[in-house]
Amino acid sequence: MTTGHRVALYARYSSDNQRDASIEDQLRLCRERAAREGWEIIDSYSDRSVSGASLIRPGVQALLQDARDIRFDIVLCESLDRLSRDQEDIAGIYKRLSFAGLRIVTLAEGEISELHIGLKGTMGALYLKDLADKTRRGLRGRVEAGRSGGGNSYGYRVLRSQSPDGDVSTGAREIDATEAVIVRRVFSDYADGQSPRAIAQALNAERVPGPRGGTWSASSLHDNAARGTGLLNNELYIGKLVWNRLRYMKDPQTGRRVSRPNPETDWVTKDVPELRIIDQALWNRVKARQVELALPSRGNKGAAMGGRRRSRYLLSGLMRCGACGGGMSVISATHVGCSAARNKGTCTNRKTIARREVEERVCTALSQRLMEPELFAVFCEEFVAETNRLRAAQNGSKATTQTELAKVRRDLERLVQALLDGVPAASVRERMQQLEARQVELERKLEATPPALPALHPDMAKLYRERWRGCSMR
Repeated sequence: MTTGHRVALYARYSSDNQRDASIEDQLRLCRERAAREGWEIIDSYSDRSVSGASLIRPGVQALLQDARDIRFDIVLCESLDRLSRDQEDIAGIYKRLSFAGLRIVTLAEGEISELHIGLKGTMGALYLKDLADKTRRGLRGRVEAGRSGGGNSYGYRVLRSQSPDGDVSTGAREIDATEAVIVRRVFSDYADGQSPRAIAQALNAERVPGPRGGTWSASSLHDNAARGTGLLNNELYIGKLVWNRLRYMKDPQTGRRVSRPNPETDWVTKDVPELRIIDQALWNRVKARQVELALPSRGNKGAAMGGRRRSRYLLSGLMRCGACGGGMSVISATHVGCSAARNKGTCTNRKTIARREVEERVCTALSQRLMEPELFAVFCEEFVAETNRLRAAQNGSKATTQTELAKVRRDLERLVQALLDGVPAASVRERMQQLEARQVELERKLEATPPALPALHPDMAKLYRERWRGCSMR
């Protein structure tokens, strides 16, 4: 490989079991390689405790952004799976960098080609699947032994013990007497006719800490009976440990983990009578009331994935209660209100407002109030400053490339003239090859660079108002 290239370094480790020093170890080895090759290190990027199965990582996103601006010629990392273990993602990274005329070089595989992408991408995907399978086998073994398969339930405490050889054993549980009283109370109140919302509000009024130390909500009690989630559906309270009800997958669009129910034939059930808190008669009363109150089937079991989720509106997830700062949610077909006031009883704001009225107010403010001279001037000033900064950086990068290309061409012309003047060809051949290779790279880079964008006028707000006033007077 030729010298004089600009290189970006990337490093990543994926779990809390690793350490920050792992990042520095990777970067140190990459710096040593860059020094041997004579490459100039432009920047380094890293992601700590982030899985390689997703591109939702700040370090790799910054790397791809700078790659679009062609800040460097080569991406250097320890191995290809540091960039990504996902087949689709690693192929996408390679495609983007190749389009920009950039290369990927790793310490383990060398310069990356399409062959590496196919083979290593497949190996990375197989590694993740094998890791998931091994993890599940280990968890199943814990469940078969009557221990926790991950997480804990309200009403229990996790026990830790140390063996004679120093190993710490976890997963065993015992009943927490204080929380067990609350569990029995919740079951009794629900069986006697109280709603989950009323029970949650009463517990919050008495300042009883919730399952995670926070407040109680109706969903933390009833949640989803079919999936076994929610306090009222936890079979551990009748001495039955059920594992593998759900499987978890990453949404390729968002990178977030979502759950999917497993068929009942895949469930693993273990009797743990020592952990029973609720007697069978009370459990049966609760299940009978749930069946009685269940909504009739809508015949949509075969609906598309996510089809039963509540519709999203213009301001979904953006509205906040003015009294407590909590979220606002749809409480009827037409109105929204404070979720904490209705579901938890921790807020006194019981006012409601029509969803369409909120949307109209916001849209009116954006379309009319934002056009007031003072507000619009501030917006334009900030918009122009940031846009011009980004465009200056892009145009500056292109200008730097053009300047270097002109210098390379001049150096080549001097070497050609030296040959004409009688300088032995052997003494300049290597330098000419280096310059010719660099010339090709710079020309490709300029071809891939988008055209320079003009700067925005600093008086954009004034010009806009004058033209808008002129149109309105016609």
